Amino acid sequence: DPTSLNRQGHDIGTQYRVGVYYEDEADEAIIKAYIASKQASYKHPIVLEVHKTDIFYDAEAYHQKYLIKNPGGYCHVNMGLIKKEEMKDKI
Repeated sequence: DPTSLNRQGHDIGTQYRVGVYYEDEADEAIIKAYIASKQASYKHPIVLEVHKTDIFYDAEAYHQKYLIKNPGGYCHVNMGLIKKEEMKDKI
């Protein structure tokens, strides 16, 4: 739920904050415009953080392909629910 600050499912805390992180400055405006276009679909403000990142670290090996290894994994985004037209040219 992009309107829940610092929360994913039943887990609460700053470590559960949801965000979009970009490397290229040009992406910031695109990301913010997309979020703004989705705001009307929600009763409460969308509270995703949007920040530039300079450093990215791959997750530990046991986190790689996590949902393939753990198909019943807790609290993940079901990519099958995203409309195909929304994913067009995004991947």
